Amino acid sequence: MRSMMLRYIRMPPWQSWGLALPGAGLCVLIALAACFVAGLHGGPSMLYALLFGTALHYLHAEVRTAPGVRFCAGTLLRLGVGLLGARITLSQIAALGWPTVFITILGAATTLLAGVAMARRLRLSATLGVLAGGATSICGASAAMAIAAVLPPSSERERETLSVVVLATLLSTVAMLAYPLVATFLQLPPALAGLFIGGSIHDVAQVVVAGYALGGETGDAASVVKLLRVSLLALAVMGVALAFRQPGSAGLPSTGHRPPLVPGFVLLFLAMAACHSLGWLPGPLQTGLGQASQACLTVGVAALGMKTSFLELTRSGRRTALLMGFTTGWIALFMLGGALWLRMENP
Repeated sequence: MRSMMLRYIRMPPWQSWGLALPGAGLCVLIALAACFVAGLHGGPSMLYALLFGTALHYLHAEVRTAPGVRFCAGTLLRLGVGLLGARITLSQIAALGWPTVFITILGAATTLLAGVAMARRLRLSATLGVLAGGATSICGASAAMAIAAVLPPSSERERETLSVVVLATLLSTVAMLAYPLVATFLQLPPALAGLFIGGSIHDVAQVVVAGYALGGETGDAASVVKLLRVSLLALAVMGVALAFRQPGSAGLPSTGHRPPLVPGFVLLFLAMAACHSLGWLPGPLQTGLGQASQACLTVGVAALGMKTSFLELTRSGRRTALLMGFTTGWIALFMLGGALWLRMENP
């Protein structure tokens, strides 16, 4: 297997792409099945893709499929994260007003720090704390995979990433159902309900569902707040890359691999956001880029699931679940407190 992978790496691009086709086709098939089940029964397609991929873990090391799985879990996944920038404009963020922007950014930053601190308290790795805090504070599974891409590679890192992706998706689903009830019980006005929902639910699609369940105005506010959190992805990834770039930092030995300071998919993310802000992306193209991003992420998650067995996933243990529950509760309480404070300031 090792010799086959070395030959694959050294091959010309057109030959290596040919070797990747069977495995990539399998990942696409898993993603299509996940989308079909999600459309039929509801629920997040990424979670279905992850579970379906985990069920086919035995194929990830198969000679015919390994190159394609590797490509989808790496290059294609990063491409999907980069294309997320096409959803964001600076005018959308500016329209929120500085108090909302300040509370959202502060909530994301403190959640990331809280994840690292709680991981240390639970005697978990610093990288797991970064993954948990980043996924919770920004955009769930997409953020976890983007941050994992700049962490030092290891088999342990893949297991940690998969655990965070699964738990983030499950907790976000629970939040999608529960947070609108909380906002209704507290009688939050649409803008503040949007701040709470958009600032605390992990997944973009679930923010949209929860927000518009309370009305169009709340849905619009929640969507823009969520996009503000997504826009922090590039900054978070660059910060993590810088932190783990230093020899001797947590998780990186002095002779270990140094991730690039600004990964290519982060530059793509920033370029897409800039083009959208300048009005260079027509509506149909913007829609197409958003759909392409979702497709790449779903296929990439399927490949990520194939690379980790369900048995290994169950070994993540209660401490990882406690860590993710803590970061989820932290950002929810922080954003709810911010919304209630703004209501007191502007009765």
